[in-house]
Amino acid sequence: MAKVKARVKVPKKVAKGEIFEVKSLISHKMESGQRKHKKTGEKIPRQIINKFVCTYNGKAVFSSDWHGAVSANPYLSFHVKAVDSGSLDLAWTDDSGAVYKKTTKITVT
Repeated sequence: MAKVKARVKVPKKVAKGEIFEVKSLISHKMESGQRKHKKTGEKIPRQIINKFVCTYNGKAVFSSDWHGAVSANPYLSFHVKAVDSGSLDLAWTDDSGAVYKKTTKITVT
């Protein structure tokens, strides 16, 4: 599989108690398991991201289970309430068990 790259966009500074948007995009080919290899005719095994978790200073604030209908290079947007300055840790897990992580910092004023 090609190199997986995760991107996350959040505001650099947020006021305490403000609700802010987290935008994420991960480049992941996503194989449905329905296609066949053109030369061999064998089914190409399913290879999708099936779990996403976001933690804010170590506490889970958003998670989701994904299924076969998720597109390649999935984009996800959700909202979080600013409590304290710290880190947002995002993790995507695929069918092979590989975990792709991205961390970003939030400054709460």
